[in-house]
Amino acid sequence: MEIQLDPMKDDLPLMANTGYMLVKHYILDLDVDFKSKVIEGSIVLFFETGSQYRKTSSTGKECCQSQFDETCKRRASEPCHTPMINMSTCSSKMEYNDFAISGKEEEANSDENINHSNYEQTPGISSSKGCCDVEDHGNKDFLLVLDCCDLSVLKVEEVDVAAVSGIEKFTRSAKQTSVSKELENLRNQIVHELVTLPADRWKEQLHYFTHCSRAPGCGELLFTTGTWSLEIRKSGIQTPADFPHAIRIWYKTKPEGRSITWTTDQSGRPCVYTMGSPINNRALFPCQEPPIALSTWQASVRTAEGFVVLMSGENSAEPVQLQEGTLSWYYYVSMPMPASTFTIAVGCWQEVKQQSFKQTAAIQTNTEFSLPSSQADFRWHEEICGHVEYPCRFQNPAARLQAVIPYRVFAPWCLMESCEEYLLQLIPQCLSAAYATLGTHPFSRLDVLIVPSNFSSLGMASPHIIFLSQSVLPGGSHLCGTRLCHEIAHAWFGLAIGARDWTEEWISEGFATFLEDIFWARAQQQLSHDEIKGQQELKALLRWHRLRDEVQNSEEELQVLRPKKESTGELSESGASVVKYGLKAEKIFMQVHYLKGYFLLRSLARKIGEDSYLTSLRKFVLKFHGQLVLSQ
Repeated sequence: MEIQLDPMKDDLPLMANTGYMLVKHYILDLDVDFKSKVIEGSIVLFFETGSQYRKTSSTGKECCQSQFDETCKRRASEPCHTPMINMSTCSSKMEYNDFAISGKEEEANSDENINHSNYEQTPGISSSKGCCDVEDHGNKDFLLVLDCCDLSVLKVEEVDVAAVSGIEKFTRSAKQTSVSKELENLRNQIVHELVTLPADRWKEQLHYFTHCSRAPGCGELLFTTGTWSLEIRKSGIQTPADFPHAIRIWYKTKPEGRSITWTTDQSGRPCVYTMGSPINNRALFPCQEPPIALSTWQASVRTAEGFVVLMSGENSAEPVQLQEGTLSWYYYVSMPMPASTFTIAVGCWQEVKQQSFKQTAAIQTNTEFSLPSSQADFRWHEEICGHVEYPCRFQNPAARLQAVIPYRVFAPWCLMESCEEYLLQLIPQCLSAAYATLGTHPFSRLDVLIVPSNFSSLGMASPHIIFLSQSVLPGGSHLCGTRLCHEIAHAWFGLAIGARDWTEEWISEGFATFLEDIFWARAQQQLSHDEIKGQQELKALLRWHRLRDEVQNSEEELQVLRPKKESTGELSESGASVVKYGLKAEKIFMQVHYLKGYFLLRSLARKIGEDSYLTSLRKFVLKFHGQLVLSQ
């Protein structure tokens, strides 16, 4: 039974039908324009057939029909759109600028080309026949649903991955049928072979993903944009297995889009960044938002000279000059993560550096922490990981011994001195303390950015990058260090180990709050045991008062750690779900999930002893990294 959404409620809908098709890899190719406050370009999505479809198809039943029927009832009077823009020559990055120009020209003349309907019409888009026109194509077409909001979608097309040079090696097991059917099967088979390559071939995989993303289109797809979703179909295709497994979407963001904020930094220079919106990244790119949709990604971002692009990527990107005044930045991720963890920040950031001898001395001084106390823990590394296959640092001998991962600090020009005074020297201390507590760092590097003053939190962690508020700098080493420890803790709890149901956010925030104290105690080597314990008891008392005040002055339903109770983690047949109270305005200011989670973990640590409890956490990390968990 599909979830019925009530627009008057405060629940955040996750519309993507991940049960039928699952995104495995994204490639973004984008231009950032500060004059128009728009990010424009394309995204290529590579899919695998979803588990729900495979399960139903193996029983011989007609797959997904209930969803199709329900969709058609809802959409009977609503049109699909097919673009009128001529983009047949816009399949490569070099040809992208032609598309950008023609798109603007089309926009100027679009009024006479579009028919208005209840759906939002974007420039150059006209109405087509109804999504479920049985008279035209017999049975109902399969409908791919992506999470999407506040985006202007210009065109959706199938990508001809079979046209890529050297791709023949992935075609050996394609089934032979009719010529047209054979070609469709061939393309999907290529994508299947590509997304299932073993982890030790990840560089080759990224190479072919890149070339496939530049392949020409081989047919436009019909699409409809709704308030929360982008719905795509191919006429005559009735099952997820036959639907194109590589599609390209041309789109642009809107200045008012809620996933990113356009503002100025503390030095008065323009910038744009993802600020941790309640709607996540669906107003930055069409995606599958449910946590179960773990995917990798690559991104090429072009911007004017003088701007620096920071992103959640494994590599420390260096800019490439494309033409005078334009730079391109490229990042990639080989560890599958939810699309909500994708982060970008574009601004005139300055890298904060110390003299090399100072930084070397700081690292040498602060990597002398002992390894995790139980050497037996390292035997766990030799076991097979429980996650989907990827190049895992927990299986890498060099990574397992790396107490301090490479790091950089960026800030607006006017805050560089404060960052050098406090932040830069704290990072190796906090990273080493985290390593001494939990072992292997899940991510290979770290950027820390002091974000603009409109940032509504003290910090936010994403893969390979942490945003910190300027508010932590005047607080000296203590406030700066404790917040840094909190965000570093999210590398393990929140990122490497995620909540399968986002309503259980205490799994991320409760653990980070608890571990913040442990990390910071180990980072302050100059303090005695009694001083550290006094510090922790004082913080516990302050947290207790804050929790008590919040419980007394907020709605009871917002205080529950598992608001969906016994249905936590459950999905509809299609994979769609809701994040309960995800859009509740006051929820963003509440800390009940941080504090209740902290006190729960603190009580467990006291019951069995802190050392024993931390040993159990290390074992938990080794067993569940790269996976999604529930409270149980």
